[in-house]
Amino acid sequence: MKRYFFLTDDLDDLRDVQQELLSAGITTPQIHVLSYHDAEVQERQLHEIEAVLKKDVVHGTEVGAVIGVLCAIGVLMLSWMTGISEAYTWTPAIFLAVVVLGFCTWEGGLIGIGSKHVDFQRFEQDLQQGRHVLLVDIDPEQKDALDKVTAWHPNLANAGSGKATPKPVVEFQNKWARFMELAP
Repeated sequence: MKRYFFLTDDLDDLRDVQQELLSAGITTPQIHVLSYHDAEVQERQLHEIEAVLKKDVVHGTEVGAVIGVLCAIGVLMLSWMTGISEAYTWTPAIFLAVVVLGFCTWEGGLIGIGSKHVDFQRFEQDLQQGRHVLLVDIDPEQKDALDKVTAWHPNLANAGSGKATPKPVVEFQNKWARFMELAP
């Protein structure tokens, strides 16, 4: 899958674009709107990006986990090299390594909460000027449908492409939505 970005300052036009994309077979989990005008986005029933995904929590947690693994390995290596593990068993060293890993992962997530999502930083100036970003994740066979819909909306400016949500995640979201419709 590939993500396409579009900029506009017209939320009513985005509502029409979303409906046309849905009619063309692109599902709701594939369409997102990023805006600083959350109330207006909700009012028009646009599929907005979840608040937690507007922040860099996932990326920050991943970076923290990598640093945590390296620090945990360092704790275990230090314990082995100094002979502490032979004198007191490996239990304290392993426990400390797990605590260090958890702390670094947690701290990475906290740092991520305080920063904008790395993929959306390039739109910061546009968002501050009141514009809105449409994100559409599509398979290659859906590209023609996207092109046809966006061609009818001159206020929609192409803003590039990027890495999309993995296809299995989108498929799960589609199945979950279908389950919630059918569940009693």
